Amino acid sequence: MDCFPPCFKIFAIRASLFQHSSSEAEFSLRLQAARAFGLKSARMKLKEGSFLWYLYLDKLYCLLSVRNVKALVDYFHLLDVHRKNTLNDVLFYHFLHHVTTLTRRQINIVFNMLDWSAMGEIGFDQFYMLVCILLARENQLEEQFIFRHSRPVFELLDLDGELKIGADNFHMYNFLFNIKRQELRELYHDFDITGDRLLNYKEFKLFTMFSMDKYQERQKAEKEKEKDKDKDKVLLKKKRSHQVNMSPNTSFWNKWIRK
Repeated sequence: MDCFPPCFKIFAIRASLFQHSSSEAEFSLRLQAARAFGLKSARMKLKEGSFLWYLYLDKLYCLLSVRNVKALVDYFHLLDVHRKNTLNDVLFYHFLHHVTTLTRRQINIVFNMLDWSAMGEIGFDQFYMLVCILLARENQLEEQFIFRHSRPVFELLDLDGELKIGADNFHMYNFLFNIKRQELRELYHDFDITGDRLLNYKEFKLFTMFSMDKYQERQKAEKEKEKDKDKDKVLLKKKRSHQVNMSPNTSFWNKWIRK
């Protein structure tokens, strides 16, 4: 019965949507609607020592190596206890509960996202996609992953199959893609060319390119900071070694003066 309070919130939000004409108010209400389901963006982590912990995701293309894919196929077959080459919602839940810190509600949301055909099960292709998303999240490569795989990500976020995605879609899966609220505002302000508060694929692709540019700028700035720190360490080390080299001479002259 705990679903009633969120439902009441949703009805109240939908009612107030008709009373506000500004797009900014509508955007805020859409985010509130997503929060009404309790979908907070707590950081998802892989559990140390689990199978996914030992997989390596290529940082450039955000894909697994052939060796890792083979290991993942074997792992998928171990999970597939019914030998149907699929995982139902029960097996899927126990898998994610074992390898991640996702809540039951979040796991159910992920399953529904991947079960596009509403068959109550997912195959290896969806399983592989999910593993890459989880590894990208764990290694803070969300921007890189969305840029490299913009079409599959767009199709996952397009819940209704309308070839458009809204802010509530982003916020619902924020625990997977880590898109912050301010970034969402900028996203729909800068890239919603049609002005309908929804993004088609071309607009979404522009957003991924822009996000990738910002990501590369941050990476470049971090590398420059590291270089500056390394330079400071080298200078400090030289200064200390110079002081050490000078200290014996100083003591010698002090002894000579005393004599």
